[in-house]
Amino acid sequence: MADKNYYEVLGVAPDADQDTIKKAYRKLVRKYHPDVSKDPDAVNKTAEINLAYETLKDAEKRAEYDEMLANPFGRQTQGGAQDFGGFGRSGFGNDGYSRYEFRSGGDFGGEPFGQGDFNFEDLFSAFGRQQQSGSRRTQGSGPVKGEDQHAELSIDIYAAYTGAERTLTLNVPGVDEYGRVSYQEKTLNVKIPQGIAEGQQIRLAGQGLAGYNGGANGDLYLKIRFHERPELYVQNKKDVYQTLDVMPWQAVLGGKIIVPTAGGRLQVNLPANSQHGKSIRLKGKGIPAREPGDLYLNLRIAVPKAESEADRAAWEALAAHYAER
Repeated sequence: MADKNYYEVLGVAPDADQDTIKKAYRKLVRKYHPDVSKDPDAVNKTAEINLAYETLKDAEKRAEYDEMLANPFGRQTQGGAQDFGGFGRSGFGNDGYSRYEFRSGGDFGGEPFGQGDFNFEDLFSAFGRQQQSGSRRTQGSGPVKGEDQHAELSIDIYAAYTGAERTLTLNVPGVDEYGRVSYQEKTLNVKIPQGIAEGQQIRLAGQGLAGYNGGANGDLYLKIRFHERPELYVQNKKDVYQTLDVMPWQAVLGGKIIVPTAGGRLQVNLPANSQHGKSIRLKGKGIPAREPGDLYLNLRIAVPKAESEADRAAWEALAAHYAER
């Protein structure tokens, strides 16, 4: 990739719109990220992909870069070397970006998060921005605070009910005052507070990118997303929807039943003659946020198989009873 321009790196046309550029970037990041790619040059490719995206997604930077492509010899330093205004391809060295690994323990009815639940694209972007701007800073520019980083963290719904703590180990890329890229391994304890709602952020102070010239580190913000399954998902940030299987006679007769939920076992009064698809609302039994969400039990009639002659006889008797209707 080293001899390609940024459009070629992302595999898009020079007149590609922002949506096309973003889709191409995300596809390539997922392909070459060192945690999933077996390509021996994955780290360098990921670094270059990110640097290309950081330039092309910004209208001003893209216009400047297009001008450079159209007139590659128009901007030269006093010594005759070309000045690419922070676009140089060699700035990332041989290091590139971090690898993320989750080490977890305990059981909350489903792991709060695991491998693949960490969306690191925004971490790459922050590193790309700081690397580009860092190449223009001098040692005597005074303390400069490091960039904040933002990422998404997907967790299991169970963790929001109970709270959880997990360990996250990252090899974090950083840039020193001389513009050199290096790795620093960090082990972070991520605490998932009970009652956290979807879209809320967890702030890890000082865990963003390193500052320059003695400046403080930036912060790391983790935006929470919930795992979604067809039988268990969240809407409106804190309302929980769960599929509840009931037997035909339970649906017809109704009565009190015990339901296992993400918040524990609950006694539920099932109305008589409940129909498939009916929803039972349990107020305040959703995510236990400051203002708790609600739990919606979506009824699904589960029809048992006739696995014996006695089973078949019971269904035949039921059929005969309702035949005249």
